[in-house]
Amino acid sequence: MLGKLKTATTADVSLNGKNGHKNCDPLIDIRQLVKVYQTPAGDFPALKGIDLEIGCGEFVTVVGKSGSGKTTLINMIAGIDRPTSGEIVISEAPIHNLDENQMAQWRGRNLGVVFQFFQLLPTLSVVENVMIPMDFCNTYPLNERRERAMALLEKVDIAENADKLPSEISGGQQQRAAIARALANDPPILAADEPTGNLDSKTADDIFHLFTDMVDQGKTLLMVTHDNDLAKRATRKVVVADGELVAN
Repeated sequence: MLGKLKTATTADVSLNGKNGHKNCDPLIDIRQLVKVYQTPAGDFPALKGIDLEIGCGEFVTVVGKSGSGKTTLINMIAGIDRPTSGEIVISEAPIHNLDENQMAQWRGRNLGVVFQFFQLLPTLSVVENVMIPMDFCNTYPLNERRERAMALLEKVDIAENADKLPSEISGGQQQRAAIARALANDPPILAADEPTGNLDSKTADDIFHLFTDMVDQGKTLLMVTHDNDLAKRATRKVVVADGELVAN
C-alpha cells in the first residue's frame, strides 16, 4: 500500500507554506483567477475571474467543452502556466508569487502531474522515469530511490516492466508508470489532464480505480476529463464554460 511506503523527509516542507497533508481547509483556494493569452487575432480570455475552493481529500473532476478553459485551470493550479491576475493559494503557499525556480521546487515536492500523453522520457527505463522527481528534489537517500520506485510500480501493477523502455510497453502501462512517477515524492495533490483520453474503456476504468484508491489514502485529486461517466463517479464535479465556472 502507498501508505506503508517510506515518505520523504526533505520534501515535507513546501516553499512559503505547509505540505498540505493536514490543517488545510481549504487546501486549494483560487480567487478571481484570470488568464489572458495574446494571439495574432487579439487577446483571448481563457479564464474570467474564477473563484474555487478545494478541500483535503476531495476527488474533483473538471469538465467542459474543448476550449472552455478546463486545462488552463489545471495548468494554473499545477504552476505549469501563470495567471494574468488573481491568486492561487495552496496549503497557505501563494504560488502565483513564486518565481520559476521556486515553482519548480514547490511543484516537485507538493504536486504530482499526470498528462494525457504520459510524457515519459523515452531513453530512460520505466523505473528510472519514476526516480526522476526524487533525483530532482533530492528527497530520498540515493540508495533508497530505486526501492521506492519499485514499490510504486508494484502498487500500479507494472513492476515486471521496470527495466523496459516506455516504447516497449502499452499505453495503459505507460500511464500507470506516469502515475507512479507523479507519486514519487509523496505529494498531497495530484493533477491529471485527460489521463484516460488515449486509453480504451477498460484501461480507463482501471486508472480511475487507481485514482480512487489514492484519494482513499488521503490524496487530493483534480482530473480534467471529457468522460462524463467518469466525472460523475468523483466526489465533486466542476463544470467550466467559456472561461467561467458554471457548476461547482
